[in-house]
Amino acid sequence: MVWTGTWVAERLGVELVGDEELTALLGLALRRNPKRAHLLVSSVLGKHVPQHPSVVYGSGLGLGLRVRELLGADEAENAVVLGYAETATALGHAVADGLGSAPYLHSTRRPVAGVTTAGGFEESHSHATSHLLLPEDPELLAGKGPLVLVDDEFSTGNTVLNTIRGLHERYPRDRYVVVALVDMRAPADRDRLTGFAAEIGARVDLISLAAGTVGLPDGVLEKGQELVARHEPAGGTAPAPRSRGGYAAVATPVRVDLDWPAELPDGGRHGFTPAHRARLEAALPAMTDALTEALAVGTADPAPAPGAAPHTPRAPRVLVLGFEELMYAPLRLAGALEDAGLDVRYSTTTRSPVLAVDDPGYAIRTRLVFPAHDTPADGPGERYAYNVAGGGYDAVVAVVDSAADTPELHAPEGLLAQLAAHIPHVVLAVVPSYAPQTREAVEPVVPSAPHPQAAVEPVAETESEATGSSVVIGSEAPERSSMLPEPLRGPAFSSYAPEEVGWLLQDLSDVELEAPTEEREEAIQSGGAHYAESLPVEYQPSDRYQELFHSALEATAARIAHAVGIVTETVLAEKSDRPGPPVLVSLARAGTPVGVLMRRWAHRRHGLELPHYAVSIVRGRGIDANALRWLAAHHDPADVVFVDGWTGKGAITRELAAALRESEEFAGFDPEIAVLADPGSCVRVYGTREDFLIPSACLNSTVSGLISRTVLRSDLVGADDFHGAKFYRELAGADVSNTFLDAVEARFDEVADTVDRDVKDLLAGDRTPTWEGWAAVERISEEYGIHDVNLVKPGVGETTRVLLRRVPWKILARRGAGADLAHVRLLAEQRGVPVEEVDGLPYTCVGLIHPQYTRGATGADGKAVASR
Repeated sequence: MVWTGTWVAERLGVELVGDEELTALLGLALRRNPKRAHLLVSSVLGKHVPQHPSVVYGSGLGLGLRVRELLGADEAENAVVLGYAETATALGHAVADGLGSAPYLHSTRRPVAGVTTAGGFEESHSHATSHLLLPEDPELLAGKGPLVLVDDEFSTGNTVLNTIRGLHERYPRDRYVVVALVDMRAPADRDRLTGFAAEIGARVDLISLAAGTVGLPDGVLEKGQELVARHEPAGGTAPAPRSRGGYAAVATPVRVDLDWPAELPDGGRHGFTPAHRARLEAALPAMTDALTEALAVGTADPAPAPGAAPHTPRAPRVLVLGFEELMYAPLRLAGALEDAGLDVRYSTTTRSPVLAVDDPGYAIRTRLVFPAHDTPADGPGERYAYNVAGGGYDAVVAVVDSAADTPELHAPEGLLAQLAAHIPHVVLAVVPSYAPQTREAVEPVVPSAPHPQAAVEPVAETESEATGSSVVIGSEAPERSSMLPEPLRGPAFSSYAPEEVGWLLQDLSDVELEAPTEEREEAIQSGGAHYAESLPVEYQPSDRYQELFHSALEATAARIAHAVGIVTETVLAEKSDRPGPPVLVSLARAGTPVGVLMRRWAHRRHGLELPHYAVSIVRGRGIDANALRWLAAHHDPADVVFVDGWTGKGAITRELAAALRESEEFAGFDPEIAVLADPGSCVRVYGTREDFLIPSACLNSTVSGLISRTVLRSDLVGADDFHGAKFYRELAGADVSNTFLDAVEARFDEVADTVDRDVKDLLAGDRTPTWEGWAAVERISEEYGIHDVNLVKPGVGETTRVLLRRVPWKILARRGAGADLAHVRLLAEQRGVPVEEVDGLPYTCVGLIHPQYTRGATGADGKAVASR
């Protein structure tokens, strides 16, 4: 395959030197620009070269994950991401997504009436230099956490360094991270970054996919301009060659109503938070359906001619074309279409004037030229779409914001007409331009004791001696007030899709919390430590045990689906008088897979999108109060339904009720818990009261989104923090979290009729808890000389957790229990724990923890002894 920089390299002597990935990431083209002749053309940015949306988004997401790893969990939680218009707006979004909890802002060249400029800068080498910073929240850039700056390439570093210099004068911080797809700085530029960091007294790191330098021979600018003049037709606006031989009649574009969520920003021009991303994720399926329906018109393969051999149908080839700075929303729509099975590419229109040469060794093969259609502040001018004509597309989805849905867009020479001349089916999707809630202009209130950030200061400007470019910083915002962070979401935290659950936790993935099981048990029982202050070493099952999990899942999926349906329908019935949908709040982590399944049932059976969060509750310490405060600030507490996997003796049920009862602040929350299985008869809302194997109890994090159990330790969790947990990214190869969910969801339709019938009977019956499980535990505790109900773990789920995470003494099994205990017997065999068959047990099994554990309570081989 010919490198797409060959044509320029051979004619100008330009060369890329560095990592071997460079030529796969970059091609070369020639600019129509008096300041720089060559253009590095990214193959993974989605700007000039149409690319699979999964590749474009994945490149930025991966960089964000690397930033998170570099910063560590604590610093990542406080980071803010700043992207550069226009090429890096979606890249910056994706980096922020990878970080997980970082708000995002990108610079813009579009002034917005009523929005105060928080800053701006000039880009010295660009054809259009003025950048503005227009955050809706004036405190967005005022925090002390790391600032992550994202651009598509880092060529000299001038723009980024001048941006940091200007912002640092107003909002000093200790750390900056610069992110780019490629780092192409010369050695002198690299040295300048080191000196600059020392000058401002901050750490500045850089992360990229590849690094190298651009070799430029003497006189390359003049030679490049001469080459452009030789190949550019007079006027410089030659139309691209018509695809498919041209069209006799240009079809009218089809307009599709996306039903974009109200008040959801169309991008990061004024700020974009993880909560915004979650709303977008929730809305994507419906918008994808609307696009798919619009694309179905006119994109089907033509029928074979009479007498011709039948042909194999092919998926239509679709281009999703974004618009200048509007890159992220089109990218996510393109990704959703790709996930739906379409053959999709993604790129965007641009302001950049680039020479087009139809040669396989040149990065820009074709060019469409059309007038600007968003009434730009710098006046009318040409805009471009590269490598669109001649791409063999059956359809194109042009995505613009409402500010760009103007007569110029629909004019005979406008973008839609240019697209229709080359692609047979054109779909127009318009996203509402987000209008921030502007603050009324008022005189600043100056407190009696002056504060350096209390008054609005005049605009300040700093000049860069190195480049002549300038940075303009607007009115200074106050420091960010103390506030709880947005929920963590996958894939940055957990292997669940971001819309499935928001984790009201802090990420402690970089903290060493694991301790050997025996040491933990001794510390817990001696009173030297609480069980929530450390984590057990993650148990990794043997091949035999994993086979047992999969066979158990196959055998019980329908039974679990039925229980999911029952508990979800019960919740919906009991909340039917509420104006809004129930808000599911699962108790991490056993409750979280159940919450995800309940959310899926509500969507599949009723078309409902139930919000779902996971919070921490710790026996003896209560539920995370800060998580409740976040929920109360974002939802009506009366809509919240707490969700757990199962009940044992009901300890967590009592813990939640006590915590809510003791605080008037949380009086609006209902302490009742909805569970999948309630063998202890501890709750009113349940899917079943049978004690059977729920395969999600068989494993640890690898069936729970790769999330650890929650952690509450005073040196890690402050008064204003969420409880913590770890994300075991390194266990991704063994993860079956979504396998479990998908297997159960696949049985929803099969059990739907039975659920409809059974839930009516359940709602009409008496569901009053009898607490017979608690009584049984108290009896067992005394019969076996334990004298501590916390060391008696009833039910299949709790017994499994004892075998996985504690030091078990013995297992009591109901005589005659069959397949539901196969995994328990296997774990007990592997750990040398005796299984005692008993009659009259109200549970299928009960796990007993050694009542006076020390490491001397095990034999020489480390296995538990049978008695004291």
